Amino acid sequence: MALGGAIFVLVYFTPQALFINTRLDEPAPSPPAAAQPPASRAPSPSGPVTLLSGTFRSLEHTTTGRALLLRLPDGSAVLRLENFSTSNGPDVHVYLSAAPADGPSDTFGRNPIELGSLKANQGNINYAVPAGANLATVKAAVIWCRRFSVGFGVASLD
Repeated sequence: MALGGAIFVLVYFTPQALFINTRLDEPAPSPPAAAQPPASRAPSPSGPVTLLSGTFRSLEHTTTGRALLLRLPDGSAVLRLENFSTSNGPDVHVYLSAAPADGPSDTFGRNPIELGSLKANQGNINYAVPAGANLATVKAAVIWCRRFSVGFGVASLD
């Protein structure tokens, strides 16, 4: 019985993940070298434009670093986590949230813009924002554990 309970805890709660760090250092988004606007159009910015940015604060787990919401010259958007660090865990995702970062943490997982699973728990990491996402409502970047419905960390995007 005790062995069965121990196996359940290891599989469902995955406490061992808290002690495993993964690092990813992706380059900052940049336009293709040969990108030139047609002569009939006004030139667009030559690189990413920062729309919103903020610093992470910890929620259930120590989380540090900076979040930048970038608009690329092609019109797409990327959330970039810089000098980022948090705990590893099961089913951890990156969200953009309309809930204010200083609000109740249980609101961050409600109707977020899902950017995907956490690629690594340390480093400089890019997440593509889905086309058509309403960025006018975004107030925070959130590191969220879906399995336990808790936030690891949040950055107010101003």
